[in-house]
Amino acid sequence: MSDFLAILSFSFSVTGPIFVLLGLGVLLRRTGMLTDGFIDAGSKLVFTIALPTLLFTSIARTRIAESANAGMIAYGLVATLALYVVLEWAAKFAVQPERDRGVVVQGAFRSNFGVVGLAYCVNAYGDAGLAAASLYLGLVTILVNVLAVITLSRSLHRSQGVGRIVRGIATNPLIIGILLALPVSALEIRLPALALSSAQYIADMTLPLALLCTGASLDFRSLRSEIASTALAALGKLVVVPMLLTLGAVALGFRGLELGILMLMASAPSAAAGYVMVRAMGGNATLAANIIALTTLGSLLTTSLGVMMLRSAGLI
Repeated sequence: MSDFLAILSFSFSVTGPIFVLLGLGVLLRRTGMLTDGFIDAGSKLVFTIALPTLLFTSIARTRIAESANAGMIAYGLVATLALYVVLEWAAKFAVQPERDRGVVVQGAFRSNFGVVGLAYCVNAYGDAGLAAASLYLGLVTILVNVLAVITLSRSLHRSQGVGRIVRGIATNPLIIGILLALPVSALEIRLPALALSSAQYIADMTLPLALLCTGASLDFRSLRSEIASTALAALGKLVVVPMLLTLGAVALGFRGLELGILMLMASAPSAAAGYVMVRAMGGNATLAANIIALTTLGSLLTTSLGVMMLRSAGLI
């Protein structure tokens, strides 16, 4: 009984703080303390400054040669690509109309790595989880952004062009923060204490502010529409993708922190950035918003169950 309670306590220590902050965001929005203007400005601040700074400080202070697991990163990239192909194939038969297929596919494989996924890893493993997850996040983010453009373009019959995709990746603040940090880490450059302390203040506000804004932006009333496609995407995001990716990782021998990061990142809800991309490309933005709302709520439960199962099996 004590072992079960220990496992239960660990699983909720991973997801519990995120649930509290998301719930607080919902409550503050309903009381009027968080307005649309605050949410828009806060989300922009997180994406363009705070989260890139968090990733930079984490990687810059880490010896990549010692902490980076090339095998974990390679597996994550290959598994993400393989799951994308499977989802594209399944969507041809399961999703109607055709123009919604890209929205469902990206909703199922594109995780909220930078906010919820990273928060899961920090809660589970502390600074070690943050350091190991940061580089993984950066490289997989590049891949999922490219795949998201491809699947939406295919279903909407719109051509984005290679140049536009490359430009979008090159100007992504998260990727810029990671790329700036890599030479600092590799060359073991000592940054001024003042710069590091200032950057740490900015980095420390990232996850609380991001989760508050995420909770405040959720609109569960919209779930009444597009329920069939929303449920399909949620099933893929919360069950199929994390289960297959985790089983593959276990079969290949990943254990401990590496297996935990792979599972936690895959279990994160659908990325909020997906809504922005769908809306900009003229897709079904309501469906995209529904998927984000449902997977954000459901991820707290499915991730807790996943952590409990791996922990009880002694794999993490």
